[in-house]
Amino acid sequence: MGMQLRFLAGVSTAFAVKLLVMRALTLKLQRDIEALNNGDYRPLLASFHRDAVLRFADGNSRWSGTHRGRPAIEKFFQDFVAAGIKGQITEIYSGGAPWRMTLLARFDDYARTADRTELHSNRTVLLIRTSWGKIISQEDFFEDTTRIDAFEKKLRQL
Repeated sequence: MGMQLRFLAGVSTAFAVKLLVMRALTLKLQRDIEALNNGDYRPLLASFHRDAVLRFADGNSRWSGTHRGRPAIEKFFQDFVAAGIKGQITEIYSGGAPWRMTLLARFDDYARTADRTELHSNRTVLLIRTSWGKIISQEDFFEDTTRIDAFEKKLRQL
């Protein structure tokens, strides 16, 4: 009986730790997105490993393609902030251990002019792979990639 109780206690502890890690990651990601929405991309950038890879949908936008390493990802975020894009994480799921965790996050984004005219909106699923809390890869999947190119055209006209 004692062995079974220890086993159950171990399983319960593992689940509790996983929930705490997930909650901590969710809160950090939400704070980082809030900072990004306020023009400060640095907290989010700090979450990326120095050799991380961010893959964005192919197309004709300034964000398109593969961004390798923190300097390239920083340029990506600078362009993101300069375009006035805002967003929020509406759902997040995780799997794996802390040393090799995979996150799926739904990110709804938009951009508006000063008079609140909508320039862009889209829904995105972010596939994020981490190692010990650092993002090592992120791939963005959009509901509609043609909206990104249309947004790029609008930005060039401003």
